[in-house]
Amino acid sequence: MMIRLAYGKTGLEIELPDEWNVTVVEPKFVPGLPDSRGALRQALRSPIESPPLRDLVKPTDKVGVVFNDITRPTPNHLILPAVLDELAHVPRENITLFNALGTHRPNTDAELRDMLGDALVDDYRIVQNNAFDPSTQVHLGVTARGHDIWLNREFVECNVKILTGFIEPHFFAGFSGGGKAVMPGMAGQRTVLGNHDAGMIGDPKSTWGETRGNPIWEEVREVALKVNPTFLLNVTLNRDKQITGVFAGDLDAAHAAGCAFVKETAMVPVTHPFDVVVTTNSGYPLDLNLYQSVKGMSAAAQVVREGGAIIIAAECWDGIPDHGLYGQLLREADSPQSLLDTICVPGFLKQDQWQAQVQAQIQLKADVYVRTDNLTDEQIERALLRPSPRIEDTVAELLGKYGSRANICVLPEGPQTIPYVQP
Repeated sequence: MMIRLAYGKTGLEIELPDEWNVTVVEPKFVPGLPDSRGALRQALRSPIESPPLRDLVKPTDKVGVVFNDITRPTPNHLILPAVLDELAHVPRENITLFNALGTHRPNTDAELRDMLGDALVDDYRIVQNNAFDPSTQVHLGVTARGHDIWLNREFVECNVKILTGFIEPHFFAGFSGGGKAVMPGMAGQRTVLGNHDAGMIGDPKSTWGETRGNPIWEEVREVALKVNPTFLLNVTLNRDKQITGVFAGDLDAAHAAGCAFVKETAMVPVTHPFDVVVTTNSGYPLDLNLYQSVKGMSAAAQVVREGGAIIIAAECWDGIPDHGLYGQLLREADSPQSLLDTICVPGFLKQDQWQAQVQAQIQLKADVYVRTDNLTDEQIERALLRPSPRIEDTVAELLGKYGSRANICVLPEGPQTIPYVQP
């Protein structure tokens, strides 16, 4: 059986013998819209529970348009021109494009040009959120869960705020898109750390496909509503990164409609847990580093049995990465349990602990192997994981451990699928 895994820009083919007990789990394929530009224009002019975008903005308004960074496959080169076309009556000097980095590194000029196109980079002012510089932030109070709200000052000062992004399943926020453009996108480090602390991440409702009742999603929404967002434009994508749906208008209503659409296509039931799950992180740009690839591990963890094994294929061209504290947290721990113990100490709060915490929780359930072309075996092992130079060989070794009739699941698109064991 030949299976093509989403891996980097080129994909990765693996061949598993037909006699092995293999189940491939994928989301329903939804073809791309035949006229994505037309669909974007129509959604902006006939939005969900909102007047058309053009009618909401005056020429004198100070407008902020938020867009995703390089770690997301959002088609910014299509979304932003569609939004800006509706703002043709607003002078360009009144419009700022905000790169929603959260706590990620700044994007290079080359990356911005690749994401947006030369015209937008040359013609519009772009502000990249700096979560680590309090002088760029303003304090807007405290959330219902007691976390301080620090947001980018320039963004808050815009009287028109347009949020863009794309909706996919998210491993602890339920779904991406919606208010995540504001928090963590335009938030200060202190706000992100609060929302992603050990108690919030450890809540059983903080998981794939859950919104209402999920403390992380609930607080993201609370922070986003604090700035009175004017308009939301989110899209959904298929495995070819083509737009499959456009959801525009009121923050709550448009995001809920998009989440419902994704839930229909991405949630896939299985009848039993598996001994071995082979997964990905959905290919470029989502598998740019090991940090992001924890999402693919988490997707697999939904259907792996206790004591089973997960193998993730992720290109990791950006390494562990070097920026942030995720790699340091892993290197300083002796085991997944000791890592989890450290993070769960009352008062412990460090950048990227959320990703390390989720990884540790997964590893207490199953062994995790990594197939990549851009990390050494030593780097993988120092990250508390196991190298898999060749997926077929690793699966064969695991069958020797679990027995020749062990159940194998393959998630070629990784976290684009939410597999779950049907009750």
